[in-house]
Amino acid sequence: MRHLLAVLTATLMLGAVPASAVSARPGACRQPMLFCEDFQQLPTGGAASLKWGIDTSGGTLTVERSHRGNKVLHVHTVGNGRAFLRVDDFAAPGNRFFGRMRLRVDAFPTAPDWAHFTLVEATGSGSSEVVRPIGGQYAPTVPGVFWGVGADGGPTGDWTTWRESAPVTEDTWQCFEWTLDAAGNRVAVWIDGVARPELTASTTEHGGNDVPFVLPVVDTVKVGWQLYQDGSTPEAFDLWIDDLALSTRRLGC
Repeated sequence: MRHLLAVLTATLMLGAVPASAVSARPGACRQPMLFCEDFQQLPTGGAASLKWGIDTSGGTLTVERSHRGNKVLHVHTVGNGRAFLRVDDFAAPGNRFFGRMRLRVDAFPTAPDWAHFTLVEATGSGSSEVVRPIGGQYAPTVPGVFWGVGADGGPTGDWTTWRESAPVTEDTWQCFEWTLDAAGNRVAVWIDGVARPELTASTTEHGGNDVPFVLPVVDTVKVGWQLYQDGSTPEAFDLWIDDLALSTRRLGC
């Protein structure tokens, strides 16, 4: 508490509070954003909202209370099922935006080999690339499960640039941020407020075919879980999401 007060006092003396300076819960949707959902105004039970849609097959979305008493979105899938909260009719000025969510994943896949999963997906017009800023893969050659930026459906092909320097963490709340920027077709990621330069992509630097990577003009953003292989270990997946927001500027954790 003394540290937080000191940060606030010093910042008030110097000017506006940086997004990353305050560790207080950021999901109250108090400031203008392109999209924001902290689940606090929704009833517990099957998830539904006029602000967003649902895309599920072999999975469910449920609003429930966490052990701290706040409401969160529980994503559950079986095998290679999917369950996504879907933000449609999305538009970001200049096709540049930032995303943020708090996330806890119960367990990641350790079979089959090269099991690939996605948690955030962006699509739109002008490019057929399905952009996956938050996702990862089980690499049996290490072995381990690692985060990696990826894409599919476009000229660059199906790729995930998982990095050994970005191992996943199970059963722990973490804050994930990402940005998509049409200038340079850039994708970047932060974990717990720390930039991860290895989790990036751009027009010429990506993990796919040797052709330019071009972001779509994003009009749909999906957040949840999908595994792309069957016969997985474990057989089902559970994760919890809170403080989901999309904005024209980085929001911080």
